[in-house]
Amino acid sequence: MSAAAAVGFYQSIFGTKPEITVRAPGRINLIGEHTDYNLGFVLPAAIDKAIWMVMGRRNDNELHFHSIDLNDRYQNEVDNFRKSEKSWVNYLLGVISEAQRDGFNIGGVNVVFGGEIPLGAGLSSSAALESGMLAGLNELFCLGLSKLEIVKLAQRGENNFVGMNCGIMDMFASVMGQARQVLRLDCRSLDYEHFPFDTPEHSLVLCDSAVKHSLVDSEYNTRRRECEAGVQVFHKIMPEIASLRDVPLDFVLSEKKRLEDKVFRRCKFVVEEIMRVDVACKVLKINDFEAFGQLMYATHNGLQYEYEVTCAETDFLVEKTKQMPEVLGARQMGGGFGGCTLNLVKKEAVSEFVANMVAAYDANFGLKLACHVVSLEDGVEVKRY
Repeated sequence: MSAAAAVGFYQSIFGTKPEITVRAPGRINLIGEHTDYNLGFVLPAAIDKAIWMVMGRRNDNELHFHSIDLNDRYQNEVDNFRKSEKSWVNYLLGVISEAQRDGFNIGGVNVVFGGEIPLGAGLSSSAALESGMLAGLNELFCLGLSKLEIVKLAQRGENNFVGMNCGIMDMFASVMGQARQVLRLDCRSLDYEHFPFDTPEHSLVLCDSAVKHSLVDSEYNTRRRECEAGVQVFHKIMPEIASLRDVPLDFVLSEKKRLEDKVFRRCKFVVEEIMRVDVACKVLKINDFEAFGQLMYATHNGLQYEYEVTCAETDFLVEKTKQMPEVLGARQMGGGFGGCTLNLVKKEAVSEFVANMVAAYDANFGLKLACHVVSLEDGVEVKRY
């Protein structure tokens, strides 16, 4: 899918050129899984896999959405819509709903989109769709939203309308990303800093397990409640504790007996993962990618045994890499229960790595493994015609 293809599709449907094109990238998260909604630190980046949206205002009050990849469409009135049975539609409606709640006047609009973000792979196609939609509406209707306001509105749309109690990381990375940079985000203050991740010797390779998940229907919200249960216990002992961000690791360990076993393991993982983000930034400053790879393996181990959000397929993919000297680190990425593994691979060995992984995955699961080499790119971009 390209911008030109999306424009052509738009013209074939509506008989006119769109007003704007929006490139809304997906994201990867290198370290810092499930720490965002615990108000900790994350280390994401926008990538070169993106959704292309072409948009134009209408002379009436209607919404016309067309998904090229799904070969599906939606139509309704901007002042009279409700949650749709089509899940993809709700990401678009959600941000309109939140903008209207803030008093912004959104008129009728045509939206056509398609892209190259593999669905269900943990690359946050939903956040890209929400962020891109808001950036486009901001341009079309002169809303005057800042980048940070776009991020916050996108998150609210997913929380309040879609019903996914997600953190802010995905939208933040999609909007604020910079080429060849990772972004350390403080999910409590929303302060952020970019760190260079531009190595000529290593590539980031995604291995798509083809195990799909719907986070709305998964254990994601359960994990969040388990973390909150731990915070409630800690808060009674130390009232200054408001989130797992505030909890030292030795305190978690010392209070183990006060927690249910599952709650203890969830809290321990999150606190250690927040610490790993800090260490990761330090090793990136000195270009120690060997150490960074070991942090990735440590994250996966925690996701598998303490947070319990991996699956047999992603565990296999990560374990397989430990036999490959060309791989510095690997882990499951995203909300969990499938999706992609993220692999840090020596650049000269990428082709061999992909061939070996594809063959091993087919032999063990009878599934085709899709692999994607990704680069780090800028965040959402809007262009007028």
